[in-house]
Amino acid sequence: MIKRQIGIAVTKHLFQGKAIILYGPRRAGKTTLCKEILSKYTKGKYFLCDNPDIKEALQGKNATELRNFIGNTDLAVLDEAQNVPNIGVSIKLLVDTYPELQIIATGSSSFDLANSVVEPLTGRKFEFVLYPFSFKEITEYEGTLEANRKLEKMMIYGLYPDIYLSKDNASRELIEEIKSSYLFKDILAYQEVRNSEALMKLLQSLALQIGSEVSYSELSGTIGIDIKTVQQYVDVLEKIFVIKKLPALSRNMRNEISKSRKIYFYDLGIRNALIRNFNNLEIRSDTGALWENFCIMEKMKNLSNNREFPNYYFWRSWSKQEVDFIVENNGIMHAYELKWNTKKCTVPGEFKGAYPEAQFEIISKQNINNFLI
Repeated sequence: MIKRQIGIAVTKHLFQGKAIILYGPRRAGKTTLCKEILSKYTKGKYFLCDNPDIKEALQGKNATELRNFIGNTDLAVLDEAQNVPNIGVSIKLLVDTYPELQIIATGSSSFDLANSVVEPLTGRKFEFVLYPFSFKEITEYEGTLEANRKLEKMMIYGLYPDIYLSKDNASRELIEEIKSSYLFKDILAYQEVRNSEALMKLLQSLALQIGSEVSYSELSGTIGIDIKTVQQYVDVLEKIFVIKKLPALSRNMRNEISKSRKIYFYDLGIRNALIRNFNNLEIRSDTGALWENFCIMEKMKNLSNNREFPNYYFWRSWSKQEVDFIVENNGIMHAYELKWNTKKCTVPGEFKGAYPEAQFEIISKQNINNFLI
């Protein structure tokens, strides 16, 4: 089994008198991780909140009723907890009344679950996000040489566990299943999303623009919906872990682009499925953009798994000097140029003049291990 980095952090936070809230996209491995943790506790219990009887038993009950339902256990997993109305209130009662009981609640949408638990569980929870496999996890499982050999597979088919562990000829079918059965199920569950055709056009447009600045106004004209709806749909897609917005760095310099953003996909398999392109990298025109997306998301995963939460940016000046990716952590700025094929590249003069303390590095296939491990 491929060991999940975030599992170590979750385990360290158990039995501290607080609930564990585990977010993450469907099929990323939340249930598998929770059952692995449960296996270490003989009295642990698992509850799938998709089931109507479990949903009913956890809704609108007092602490005694909730404890009687959960039974004689010291660890209870409430999987897909966002399906239980006001689940945060129920978890709060259990945490306050039975501090020896550890609750782990999972959800495939940060929006639904957060809305249900944030206010009731203020000061009573630890939050974690489980992403699809990370490059570091693959490296620790298969070794550096094998992980590097499979870089192209990761960039084409992504890192959802079922897909990565399958043979290539089965990967496309599995990606389509995740895209259609799970991805759209979550998106269309939101009241804000009413136009499935426009949503598909938006996703495809975003998929074609990774690595480029995204204009909501242009998307509005291309898709045929107003800018406000574009913004709503983008926000929903980010809340269910499909895309990630990267803002422009600006410290009020006159020559910096400030009100702009790039958008990347958490998983490149989903991105490539949206445009139906699973061609090998050597014949693709978007290999550089795929590499940029891969490096940025893998760095974000790695830092999140290590419980580090820095600021992320890209940078561009009006004279079109650019830096692909910036990580600002504890007052230290690391700037990266992301190149699939190694090319000579120097730090842009305007950026160096504005941020002389920033550390600058080119990330290519040759040094990806240092960047992500």
